[in-house]
Amino acid sequence: MVEGLPAEGALLLRMSGSLDAHGAQAWSDELRGHLEQADRAGLRPVLDMAHVQLGGAAVLRTLSETTRTRTGRPDLIIVRARPGVREAVHLARLTGVQLYATLDEALRELARAASRVEELPAWRSQMADPLRPSYEDLHKEVRALRARVRTAPVIGMAQGALMVRYGLPDSGSAFRALREASQRFNVPLRVLVSAVVVARPPSGDVWFPGRRCLPVPQLRILARGGRDPRYRRQMIDAVLHEALAIGKAPAGYVQFVDPAVNALTLETHYGCADTFLDHLVRGRGDGDADAAARTRGRQVSVPDVATDPLLSDESRCALLTTGARALRSVPVLSSTGSCTGVISLHWTEAGHRPTAAQAEAFALLAADTAAWLSWYHRSVLLDALEHLHRALSRPAR
Repeated sequence: MVEGLPAEGALLLRMSGSLDAHGAQAWSDELRGHLEQADRAGLRPVLDMAHVQLGGAAVLRTLSETTRTRTGRPDLIIVRARPGVREAVHLARLTGVQLYATLDEALRELARAASRVEELPAWRSQMADPLRPSYEDLHKEVRALRARVRTAPVIGMAQGALMVRYGLPDSGSAFRALREASQRFNVPLRVLVSAVVVARPPSGDVWFPGRRCLPVPQLRILARGGRDPRYRRQMIDAVLHEALAIGKAPAGYVQFVDPAVNALTLETHYGCADTFLDHLVRGRGDGDADAAARTRGRQVSVPDVATDPLLSDESRCALLTTGARALRSVPVLSSTGSCTGVISLHWTEAGHRPTAAQAEAFALLAADTAAWLSWYHRSVLLDALEHLHRALSRPAR
């Protein structure tokens, strides 16, 4: 069985079960379909073979036949294959396949490849094979895979919860239900699975009995431009757009707290260098202004990145190497005072401090963001959970 889990920039394929000569053709057809799906969507295919129990020769033949037709496409990355399968693939030297012992090892190699591309002279970069992934593409793949590593356990927990609650036969059935609800309500899958994990279990036909339709909150900044509050991506992009305009900043990003892992998660960004985004996605969780703003519950300014003791050496280095010399982190606080996100801006001149009027406007924007996010979670996201509950509670026909 091959299960496809889409993520931004990558499609993680999990293979499970036994593979012998009888099942090789069926698996080949299923794998080819997933690879075609990845190609159409512009995603990098990553095959996790940790749970394949048998079949070195069958695996080798299937991979050879499946990848032979992928000339010019991104290589299939295989991770966590068992020793017999790994040795067979390595000795066969299959074209179109990259083999790594772990996903972390694959991430490190992609990062090194990106660095090598960056170091090429300009004339060589311009003459490079257009079918090969660019430096920017490799960085996006690394970030997407890192994000996937952080999200995969939450998806697994949500799948397990649904299997137990509704007696589903396998994790694939749970994932298909999650994906359908995600698409129907335009809620990102990672947001939906996090809600499934942290929400109290349903105890009746309705997951949240007595829940009433909430009016859209009165927004003062985010209400501009006729934005539809039901569309999460549109609203988050608007938050960043307004923040950049208020601060007259060349770069910035928005993070929201994922309640399932209690960590800030990157939502959108503008003007940030790839190396800094890579640092951000790794999510060390301390030693930076974002963590300080979240902990303190107030705006944090760093007028001089090079000397401010708030920053860790790793965070300082990541900022300085990408041209950031001053920054501001603005917490998004709920009505109870808990931090649900952080809006961050970077400037290229040391000594930059927002004016009092700008600080007030940032606070107003953060209040708007908190009000909208609370409404979204209590309206659109709960609608998606209710739909999921009704769909899975319906008797099978």
